[in-house]
Amino acid sequence: MGTIYRRKGKKVLWIKYYRNGKPFYESSHSDKIVVAKRLLQKREGEISKGELPGIYFDKVRFDELSEDLLSDYRINGRKSLEKAQRCVKYLKEAFGGIKVTEITTSRIRTYIEERMRKKLSNASINRELAALKRMFHLAARCTPPKVREIPYIPMLKENNVRKGFFEHEEYLALKNILPDELKPIVTFAYHSGWRKGEILSLTWDKVDLKQGIVRLDPGETKNNEARTLYMDEDLLKEMRALHSKRRLGCPYVFHRNGNPIKDFRSTWDSRCRQAGLKNRLFHDFRRTAVRNMVRAGVSEGVAMKISGHKTRSVFDRYNIINDQDLREATKKHEIYLKTKTNSSETSSERGVIIPLQHAQGTF
Repeated sequence: MGTIYRRKGKKVLWIKYYRNGKPFYESSHSDKIVVAKRLLQKREGEISKGELPGIYFDKVRFDELSEDLLSDYRINGRKSLEKAQRCVKYLKEAFGGIKVTEITTSRIRTYIEERMRKKLSNASINRELAALKRMFHLAARCTPPKVREIPYIPMLKENNVRKGFFEHEEYLALKNILPDELKPIVTFAYHSGWRKGEILSLTWDKVDLKQGIVRLDPGETKNNEARTLYMDEDLLKEMRALHSKRRLGCPYVFHRNGNPIKDFRSTWDSRCRQAGLKNRLFHDFRRTAVRNMVRAGVSEGVAMKISGHKTRSVFDRYNIINDQDLREATKKHEIYLKTKTNSSETSSERGVIIPLQHAQGTF
């Protein structure tokens, strides 16, 4: 049986109860006997159902859940660890140090509104919410569980249609004004459609200039599948020129003074503005390569293998149609209709031949 008591010299009432022979002590945060009785009855009800008492969950803080999430990413070798760390950083600004029982749907909505006031895109906010949701799911699977329930976490509507791409003239204009160490990077991106991280981390042991092949082994790509790229003439020429100037002791194909290139965002933004290309992303080369391959008649399955797309839904978002595509479709449709019209007119001019047996019955 549980008991209600006051600590010496204090007004606040405390309760004491047992679970599996172990005593639990908990403050009611009130000096009213009714409040203390209600809390004691709640805890005894939880114990009778075989549940952990609520005080156990009240001790768990957001910081513990966030560390469990990052630990899960590290243990499983997830390539998106850096993104997860960034999401946790922003979530900690709102939820750091508080009890997980205090992270309610209402509080999450307040967080969403605050992020929206900072002009973040729905997609960026959703990545943070997804990280929060993952924290709760991992906590619920622990033994014993660290949360009693997972709060409803509303997600925002996203427009996931990818619109950015480079026409060939735009690609050449941008390449011509980029620093020398970035020119071969955009050439590789334009011809391959590979992700920026895959390109920047590429080493010479993955390149076979004699065969004109670049290979990535399983585990080196985002989808963990091996990939082989057969270089065309322009790309192979660029790679050979790079190899002729290869710096001894540097394993990276693309580097800056022998050091790996990690980021070039400021240079990219300034040169894009200089070329008259607004709001362009390096990732637009990935979309561009996919569209170019499809236009060239490459089967979608092969194009997905080259670019490293694992699911058709993602691939479809990158196969972008622009005004020129629509005009060409209209022309093809027009030619088809003209062909059908001409065929019909020719048949009318020749007349309709009536079979003999039918013709005899009409006179």
